Amino acid sequence: MSGALPGDPSREPALVTGGTGFLGRRIVERLLGQGRPVWVVARNPAPDLEARGVRFIRADLEDTDAIRASCAGARTVFHVAAKIGVWGPYGDYFRANVLGTRAVIAGCREHGVARLVHTSTPSVVYNGRDISGADESLPLTRACPCPYPPTKAVAEAEVLAANGPGLATVALRPHLIWGPKDPHLVPGILRAARSGRLRIVGGGRNRVSMVHVENAADAHIAAEQALRRPGAAAAGRAYFVTDGEPVVLWEWVNALLAALGEPPITRSIPLGAAHAVGAACEAAWWLLRLRGQPPMTRFVAAELARDHWFDITAARRDLGYAPRVSPKEAMAELVASLRVAARSAA
Repeated sequence: MSGALPGDPSREPALVTGGTGFLGRRIVERLLGQGRPVWVVARNPAPDLEARGVRFIRADLEDTDAIRASCAGARTVFHVAAKIGVWGPYGDYFRANVLGTRAVIAGCREHGVARLVHTSTPSVVYNGRDISGADESLPLTRACPCPYPPTKAVAEAEVLAANGPGLATVALRPHLIWGPKDPHLVPGILRAARSGRLRIVGGGRNRVSMVHVENAADAHIAAEQALRRPGAAAAGRAYFVTDGEPVVLWEWVNALLAALGEPPITRSIPLGAAHAVGAACEAAWWLLRLRGQPPMTRFVAAELARDHWFDITAARRDLGYAPRVSPKEAMAELVASLRVAARSAA
């Protein structure tokens, strides 16, 4: 992989942490499509990618020595890997999201990496209130009843602070990534709906931003290209990344269920009651050391009831980002893929 020509983006090697995941794999596909040398850091091998010439490095984010060493030879690092979720010990999230990101930054500096594109999250600006059409001027969260947002906020801040003459950095905040083969968002909704546990929280009119996985991958590639420009406006900045059109969350959920022939969600619970249930569940899980995730948490209650949609003007301007897959097209594609999967499982 040492034959890359300096400054030639079609040949420059790239590293993708979390490159076997939902978003990371899409980014790897884009890089391979450019004919670039690619290597991936992940916990689980991907023989199909290795068969296509991808170099696989098996490592966990907590293995900081391996993470630093993996950056050797790369000109761009896409740091996509993270510990996600809404429940668990703060220390687990801190080690993966903060210490792991520090190792990536250190590896970039030690090995002369030119660019670092960091996958952050809009949850870094969580404040427990409605967020409607907000831009990147919102402050980072300082109080959150879930360890994921504050640890990602620390990681994002450190990535942006690392921007300088030797290393150009940018952070992207894709929100509610969805699409075919999504292992998290849509499967979770369908499981909860089919079990009868899903309830509309609050008034049911809250709007949220989402981003199709292909649009999110586009934004990452666009961000790398933006960092190549002399005096790049994107360097040292964070950007929200969405499909550009907020949806009414519960209308979206029920449209998905209807397309799959499932009954709609009609039962509801006030936000205050859901928040109280979440607090009680969290207390029970901590005190009794129960396994798995509580059926409700305070963070989830707020996310299901509040507005959280974002302005992507800055990403359009500085990155040249434009959502390529429309929500209508994406929904049709998702439903078709879920029907195929259902027939295959039957």
